[in-house]
Amino acid sequence: MSRILAIDYGRKRSGIAVTDTMQIIANGLTTVATHELLSFILKYISTEPVERILVGLPKQMNNEASDSMKYIEPFVRSLKKQLPDMPVEYVDERFTSVLAHRAMLDGGLKKKDRQNKALVDEISAVIILQSYLESKRM
Repeated sequence: MSRILAIDYGRKRSGIAVTDTMQIIANGLTTVATHELLSFILKYISTEPVERILVGLPKQMNNEASDSMKYIEPFVRSLKKQLPDMPVEYVDERFTSVLAHRAMLDGGLKKKDRQNKALVDEISAVIILQSYLESKRM
């Protein structure tokens, strides 16, 4: 089997998570400067089997897309152009930052570590990926 890769896209940096090859467990991979994201993904895919890419879909509470979509959509178009045979899907990412902070708090991380925005982005990507995996199991 292949991995599934998830992205918590941000204007400055993006968190990345991947599954194991059996697609059972979501793990944080890294955080990448967003301007390097496409090249990072292309390099990663050249060395690891990936069957699908998930991108966090920022929605507002009224279910409308947030203003962040104006940055995410051009990236997704570039991604699809570079990888035309790779399925790319959006996954609702509402509350992932809140859940990431809660996970850090529950995990006993010190305040200084919880303020690490790169870690929050990576954990958010894990939450996006985990929610996708759980939805597929149901």
